[in-house]
Amino acid sequence: MAINQNHLFEELEGVKCGVVEKNASQGRIDFLKHLLELNGYKVIVIPSPPAKGAVVAEGEPVITPTTFTIGVTDVKFNSTNAIFGRLLKTELGKVVTLSYWNQKDQISDDSKPYFQL
Repeated sequence: MAINQNHLFEELEGVKCGVVEKNASQGRIDFLKHLLELNGYKVIVIPSPPAKGAVVAEGEPVITPTTFTIGVTDVKFNSTNAIFGRLLKTELGKVVTLSYWNQKDQISDDSKPYFQL
């Protein structure tokens, strides 16, 4: 069980993983998987479970989920600590900023502190 909501971990595909993001779109998966693998993490992606209370009637087609859960096999991984601890790097060797992580900027620029943006 996680100590708090900032450090979640679950079992994904039978492997204990630190949860990076839940309910992620395919575009988000492509971005984060590439970035995390570049930084040496093994990434596991599974379809998000259906919402609690969702009932599927018999005879109706099962709707495939459009969101996914992204995890890394390092249970100590915490995305907040990784970003603000300046632990992640881009392909160009620059530090990953919060804006880059959230895909608001195409290029990571850490010359200006995040709290001044």
